[in-house]
Amino acid sequence: MQKILVSRCLLGHRVRYDGGAHGPFDQLQHWLDEGRVVALCPEVAGGLPTPRPPAEIRHGQGGAVLDGRLPVLTIEGEDVTAAFVDGAEQALALVREHDIRLALLKARSPSCGNLENYDGSFSGVRVSGEGVTAALLKRAGVKVFNEAQLDEAAAELARLERD
Repeated sequence: MQKILVSRCLLGHRVRYDGGAHGPFDQLQHWLDEGRVVALCPEVAGGLPTPRPPAEIRHGQGGAVLDGRLPVLTIEGEDVTAAFVDGAEQALALVREHDIRLALLKARSPSCGNLENYDGSFSGVRVSGEGVTAALLKRAGVKVFNEAQLDEAAAELARLERD
């Protein structure tokens, strides 16, 4: 059975930077019931507390963080890059351990965002980009979706199961 890496906040776990959560969504509950879900919050796994100050990446580019070209900074200016990279590496370790090829991660997160992110100004401006974990997983060949793409993720899972 194909496993799916899922952001813990999407499962209703209160691990978001503000102590909040999302979900669980019906599709995620179905996957939980099937035993497919491997849950992780990369930021908490990397050692950050809940709640924690919001963090952003300049220009929203997690790949540049992985390449050592940009830091992840909190609104207070603290460099939390090491925690974000550590969490991403833990996500990749889970992917390898469970032979995961599909991830459902939180949209617009500096760790998990897969299509867009905040621009690093803490002003709510969104830009095309991805979080640190999403970037690392994509580099490893994992298909990354967000909670607005549940139907697409389910279709990809069905395709993977057929193949």
